Amino acid sequence: MKKYLLLLLILTSTNALADINKWVDANGKVHYSDQPPPPDAKPKTLRSFSDNPDSASSSVAAPKTLAEREADLKKAQKEKNEAADKAAQKQAAKDVQQASCDAAQQNLRSLQNGGRMVEIDAKGERSYIDDAQREQRIAKAQKDISTYCK
Repeated sequence: MKKYLLLLLILTSTNALADINKWVDANGKVHYSDQPPPPDAKPKTLRSFSDNPDSASSSVAAPKTLAEREADLKKAQKEKNEAADKAAQKQAAKDVQQASCDAAQQNLRSLQNGGRMVEIDAKGERSYIDDAQREQRIAKAQKDISTYCK
């Protein structure tokens, strides 16, 4: 059984390597065949498996060399790494913006809470924030929220 299958595969594979020709006869009928056309017809070769790689009618491209395949692989890998780096930078910027938004919201809640707030200056001395300063800081916190929380 295996012998017959092998013989069948060998016989059918030889037809796959044949040239395919197309021509129009005197009656205007289009013919496709692996046989050469009659001499009065104008043939057009659709597929050819000739040994000449420079043939214009050959539809089989020359295989890439190992160096070409390796260069293609390195190029694809470089593009993949660049895309991953870009996505990581985008995510990092998004995380920074979210942290800034959270900080601005927390600052606004603290200012609106109404308790006394103390500020320490450069000399290390304490000073209390009055209502005018509190209103200015609330306005700034609201501005920060509108900037960072989008």
